[in-house]
Amino acid sequence: MPSVLVTGGAGFIGSHVVSAALERGWRVRVLDSFRADVHANTEAAAPGESVTQSRLPASVEVVRADVRDSSAVFDALDGIDVVSHQAAKVGLGVDLDDTPDYVGSNDLGTAVLLTQAARRGVRRLVLASSMVVYGEGRYRDDLGSTAAPARAEADLLAGRFEPISPRTGRAMKPEPIGEDAPLDPRNVYAATKVAQENLVRAWARAGGGVAALLRYHNVYGPGMPSETPYAGVASFFRSALERGDAPRVFEDGAQRRDFVHVADVARANIAAIRWTADRTPGEVRAFNVASGDPHTVGEFARALSVAHGGPAPVVTGEYRLGDVRHITASAERARRELGFDARVGFEAGVREFAVAQLRPARAG
Repeated sequence: MPSVLVTGGAGFIGSHVVSAALERGWRVRVLDSFRADVHANTEAAAPGESVTQSRLPASVEVVRADVRDSSAVFDALDGIDVVSHQAAKVGLGVDLDDTPDYVGSNDLGTAVLLTQAARRGVRRLVLASSMVVYGEGRYRDDLGSTAAPARAEADLLAGRFEPISPRTGRAMKPEPIGEDAPLDPRNVYAATKVAQENLVRAWARAGGGVAALLRYHNVYGPGMPSETPYAGVASFFRSALERGDAPRVFEDGAQRRDFVHVADVARANIAAIRWTADRTPGEVRAFNVASGDPHTVGEFARALSVAHGGPAPVVTGEYRLGDVRHITASAERARRELGFDARVGFEAGVREFAVAQLRPARAG
C-alpha cells in the first residue's frame, strides 16, 4: 500500500487523483498553495501550515505551501513512496506577462520537488504533462506523414484554418499522434511542460528514479474551475452557459480534440503509480491520457449546450496565436503498458458535465 504525495492535490485533477487513491486504501498527503487564480475562498493558513480543507476528505493531511518552497516540500516528502505531481499553472495564459509565473510555477517548482525527492530518497514519480508538448500534432499530405508548420496569421485572418503543407501547398489531414513524435511547443505553457519532462528525465538518470509522464489531452468534468482565463475550453463553454450566454467557439469549430473525463484521468494516474513500482531504475516513459474518441470543439459545444438546456453555440471565427488546429492521441501505449482504457463515453460525460458543480475561482 503506497504512501502518495499529490502536489496540487486540492485542484481540479489533483483532487480526483486523491479520491481515487483513497478508494484503494492508499495513504495520501496533499501539498497545495491554494493560489487565488485556481481557488476562491480558501481557508486562511500560514504557508507550510498543515490544514484541513473542506474540499478534501478529513483523512487527508493537507500542507498549504508552494511547491517552490524547498523546506515545505522536503517536509511533505517525509515517509512518501511516490509523488503524483499535479501542481502547475495551466492554460494558454492571458499574454506574455504571464511568462515568469508559468516558468516559476512549473519549471522551478518541478526542479525544487525533484531535488527534495532525491534528498529524501523518493524515486518514483508521476508527472502531469500535456498534449501541448506536441505542438500542431501529426498530419498527412498527399506525399505521406509530415510535420505541420505553424499557421500563418494571414491565413487565420482570412479564415483559412487548416495547416498548409509546405510540400504540396494544400491543406493537410490530421492523424492520431503517438508518444514518440517530436516535441514542438508553440506557446509558453507548452514550453514549460517540455521543460518539466526534461527535468524529470535528468532526475531519473542521475538518481535512478522511475517516472511516468502523463500527457493529458482535453480534460473536463466535475470540479473544473470556472470564470478563469487559465481553464480549458470545456470550462469556458460551461461557464458561459452558467451565465445564460452562448458558448463562443473560435475559428470554425472544426478543430479536433480528444476530450477525456477527469475520472478517467485519475484512473490513469493510479495505473501509472502502480507502473512505477516495478520498473528498472532510470526508466522514464511518456503516455497519452486520452479517450481515443476525438470530437471537434464545435461538437463538444453543441452537445454541452443541448445537455445544459442553454443557448446554441456561436461560431465566431476568432483565433488565438499559439493555439493548434488539431491534436488527437493514439491511446494504444497506455492501453498496452498501463492497462488503461477510458471508461466514460463522450455523450455520458458531457451530460454529466452539463449539470455538474464547478469550482469557483478568480483570476489574479
